[in-house]
Amino acid sequence: MKNLIKNKISVIGLSLAFLFSFQACKDYLNIEPIDRLTGNNFYLSKKDVESNLAFIYARFFEKINETWVMGAIGEARSGEIFVSEGANSFNSRKVIEVLGKNNILEAMYNPNYDWYKIREITKWDKYYEVIQSVNILISKLEEGIPGVTGSDQDRYMAEAKFIRSFTYFWMVRLYGDVPYYTEAYHTEPMPREKMVTVLNNCIADLSPQKDLMPWSLNDPGLRGARPARGAIIALLMHMNMWNASFDPGNKQKYYTEAVNLGKQLIDSKQHKLVAPFTDQNWAIVTKGRSEESLFEFYKSINYGDNVEALAPFWDHFLRWPYKFPRFTNQLSHCYFISTYMNQIFPESDADKRREMWFEDITSDNGQFVLRKFGTNVYASGNEDKNPDNTFSIFRYADAILLYAEACAELGRDQEATTAVNMVRDRAQASRYNGGGGADLKNFIFLERERELIGEGIRYFDLIRTRRIMSAEWTMSPLTLDQYNRGGWTWPIDASALNNNPYMQLNQYWTTIGR
Repeated sequence: MKNLIKNKISVIGLSLAFLFSFQACKDYLNIEPIDRLTGNNFYLSKKDVESNLAFIYARFFEKINETWVMGAIGEARSGEIFVSEGANSFNSRKVIEVLGKNNILEAMYNPNYDWYKIREITKWDKYYEVIQSVNILISKLEEGIPGVTGSDQDRYMAEAKFIRSFTYFWMVRLYGDVPYYTEAYHTEPMPREKMVTVLNNCIADLSPQKDLMPWSLNDPGLRGARPARGAIIALLMHMNMWNASFDPGNKQKYYTEAVNLGKQLIDSKQHKLVAPFTDQNWAIVTKGRSEESLFEFYKSINYGDNVEALAPFWDHFLRWPYKFPRFTNQLSHCYFISTYMNQIFPESDADKRREMWFEDITSDNGQFVLRKFGTNVYASGNEDKNPDNTFSIFRYADAILLYAEACAELGRDQEATTAVNMVRDRAQASRYNGGGGADLKNFIFLERERELIGEGIRYFDLIRTRRIMSAEWTMSPLTLDQYNRGGWTWPIDASALNNNPYMQLNQYWTTIGR
């Protein structure tokens, strides 16, 4: 093993203890060049830092490019998505309805669904590769890198801690408790840490970096594609709002912090909701790098980015002329059921999103189009391609509505109403003028459903607001017992147990799983 380390270093993987036994872990670890991961000969200039950051972002995107993860984790499990009769690969796509019943084990192991590679979602090794690389970068920044000083050093440190905190936040929402470490060369096996503690560690780590990061980067081409201060604020807001649910004894503290952060973002006027609300302007938002973007994985056909056909959420909800080629895309593969669409977009309520983002919104068949993601179609006559959109993670509208939610939870109803109406005004929707309390909280939740549909938010909102346990809000509710036992989590691949006597898998999925 020492000889192996001398020539190469294995990235921290599922067990976090792989250095002790190559034979036990060589089958699932990726081996990276020592200069990339150790920094011994790599971090010699600012250019090296930029190169490594590009590597880190690419590695994270590689993970979410493996399967339909943006739909599977954030949208499908609440049960409102159905497969269109006559859709291409109909039998394989039925996995989406299986996910909608929370039958994740069937989705993983039924060979009919192998095309979707659902089991890959249960593997966290690539996320820990990201964390390992970031930890080394932070260590090298602390030691000092030639040509990286002053504001550059501050910005890179803030960016690195953003990526690390974001990766932990992403994993917490998938797996619940996760191993947490920040050392550059950690090798000891370790147990999973309580998710509230993980996020509190991330909040404490990231908060001091917020004011060291500029509101905007010098290159406008990096807007959203690389985090600035708005991205850090959005992540801190999300982590506080998550913990408010799972650490109820301290929820007032979390809500207050989310309100303070949201107010900073809004008062800065550094971001805006792109308006007027037209097809042309909305295409700018979905294309990426808009003034509305806080953080995204920017992808463009112009750069030859390799986006797997199944990876984008919108692949399943578009048909010709929004998706090519015509002869194989006469139908959208999936649709949101009409009862749900009527709940969030009642026909009697004025809302331009209803007409601009959808076609055949209540058809309950393959004529349904989520046109929200269909405006960046590029010329392609016969190639099976998706529209040229980015993968949005945090958007200004999301942060505004989180701020509104936190205000409502603190009884600051007027501030909450003002914030939610910012989003509705852009959408040319009727303003909220109802009462406070539960009515306002429910309205804000539904406004998040409307504004953020298809952006991988819904299921996590159901979890953290505990609406996941009510048939009023989801077609696939959990019982209190299922919720408490982690029925909302994903299974963790059994390889996480390798070489780690302290590791435990998610009990819900190793027992009944129902």
